[in-house]
Amino acid sequence: MSADESVGSSHPLPVATAIEKTDRGEARDHPRGITLDPRTLFVGGAVALIGIVVFGMFLWMVPNAAARELKAACRGMRVEAELNPALCPGGQPCSAPVPAPDFTAQDLTGKMVSLREFRGKVVLLNFWASWCGVCKTEKPGLNAMSNELVSDDFVVLALASDRKPEDAELAVLESVAPAALADPAAVKADVAAVYRKALPNGAPFKILLDPPPGDENIGKITASWGIKAVPESVLIDRQGNIRAYFVNKRDWQSSVAQTCLRSVLDAD
Repeated sequence: MSADESVGSSHPLPVATAIEKTDRGEARDHPRGITLDPRTLFVGGAVALIGIVVFGMFLWMVPNAAARELKAACRGMRVEAELNPALCPGGQPCSAPVPAPDFTAQDLTGKMVSLREFRGKVVLLNFWASWCGVCKTEKPGLNAMSNELVSDDFVVLALASDRKPEDAELAVLESVAPAALADPAAVKADVAAVYRKALPNGAPFKILLDPPPGDENIGKITASWGIKAVPESVLIDRQGNIRAYFVNKRDWQSSVAQTCLRSVLDAD
């Protein structure tokens, strides 16, 4: 009786047995189930391990490459290599990126504004004061750059170590709209009105007040960042991390400044 004829006979094939043809076409019985070759397991595991290592290296290289690109883009801006210890974990000198300390300050309309409100945007935070002559010479470039770049993705905050809005408004007018000060009497009578007339949409950078305590010149928030003199500026990414720190004034209208700022805008 042939193998085919045995089906349904009184001597059926055992359940645990199947018929398999050899390479020569011969039929042989072999147990059902999957048998894994140890060599196959070893090779598969090695390939998987290599894949994990490569993926891990990729994840490690991406942020490092981004950091190198930003550093190269901002090199001409003379970025500080180390941050002020006040911004670092444990108060020890460190390098960017580190989380930017949150704060809340009043704008020119009296509204309270916090830094965390701008999470998801790239922020240039400029520390300045109306009594700072160098700060005022920096403002035309900051104004021009803000007019060009400020958008839904980018905001410029100008935190002034001033007690009164009028002081900050007057300093901005002196810097970016000096023609508005042609009538000293009108300015003396109502600085705010002159400011609104000269800049009906306000400055392209958002002015916030950081009143100094007592007889101090530096605002409380500014001092908490470890700043003892202005101007200083901080570039913060969409995740709220400090990416670059600038001591003293910069030409924000220059091509190197534009490249530096766009490197953070394009990276996120």
